[in-house]
Amino acid sequence: MSTRSATPTRPVPRAPAVRTIALIALVPLLAALALWAFAWPNARTAPRELPLGVAGPATATAQLEKQLRQHEGAFEIHRYGDEAAARDAIEDRTVYGAVVATPEGPELLTASAAGPFVAQLLQQAVAQQAAGQGRPVKTVDVVAAPAADPRGSALSASVLPLALAGLAAGAAVTLLGLRGVTAVVTLTGAAALVGIVGAALAHSWLGVITGDWWAEAGVLALSTLAVSAAVAGLGALIGTAGIGVVSLVVMFFGNPFSGASSAPRMLPEPVGTIGQWLPPGAGATLLRSVSFFDGAAATGPALTLAWWAVLGLGAVLLGSALNFRTRAAEPVAERGLAPVG
Repeated sequence: MSTRSATPTRPVPRAPAVRTIALIALVPLLAALALWAFAWPNARTAPRELPLGVAGPATATAQLEKQLRQHEGAFEIHRYGDEAAARDAIEDRTVYGAVVATPEGPELLTASAAGPFVAQLLQQAVAQQAAGQGRPVKTVDVVAAPAADPRGSALSASVLPLALAGLAAGAAVTLLGLRGVTAVVTLTGAAALVGIVGAALAHSWLGVITGDWWAEAGVLALSTLAVSAAVAGLGALIGTAGIGVVSLVVMFFGNPFSGASSAPRMLPEPVGTIGQWLPPGAGATLLRSVSFFDGAAATGPALTLAWWAVLGLGAVLLGSALNFRTRAAEPVAERGLAPVG
């Protein structure tokens, strides 16, 4: 009688199957998130309490205000006594444009440098109202976009490269294991070089930004540092997972919510506000202010970028200090557990 030795059945590993299922489910989820983040704000682009000036005597502007208020929730009306005051408000970035009541009919003041899309929208809205009265509308571009970039597409396109540069620098510092002062110097130096190269390309070569060269380089550098410091800082605290967290926030929210191609007030709420709290949106707004408006209304976005940079660099130093304390405590613990000879 022969006995056949039974071959033990090995259990099929479940981990690869679980990872496969998770990956299959994750890809469409990320695709849906990306489509929502990028497509939804663009599909809902419209003026929402967009600051617009009305200038002239009260008796002459009353009808203009009444017509503009027919666009419910579209415009936030600011009143000015004359055209000069309205021009000053546009140059200070208080309003995006102004309608001036003149004996010849309404005159529209715009600032295509603040956003060509917004300037075009104002022209259409005011021209449509004036057409009903049979009056032509004279349009004056108070702060014009540069001739090399009349549609503002080059400036809005700069948001993504700066974000990518910041993500790459922060990820490199994290993956290379740079810590403490070394990491801070590396991040700061890399951002400074990005700012110089960016200004050389956008200002000196392409001519799409026309402000003070060094101020523009500083904005580009600070925008990059805000992202890279956040990546390296969170990486120093929680490890490589920090790279993914910041990348998700910057790419899926910061970039599409920046309002760089239109204006923050053209995006659905609270998307426009959230976008200005993140480095891409704050960086685009600050670059417009420095490049075309002599730094007007630059304080808010500058502080936003500075806080991101300072908190990120602080997290880098904190993570380094915590890591040093952990490593210093390990030999002590091992000595405490060593047998007494």
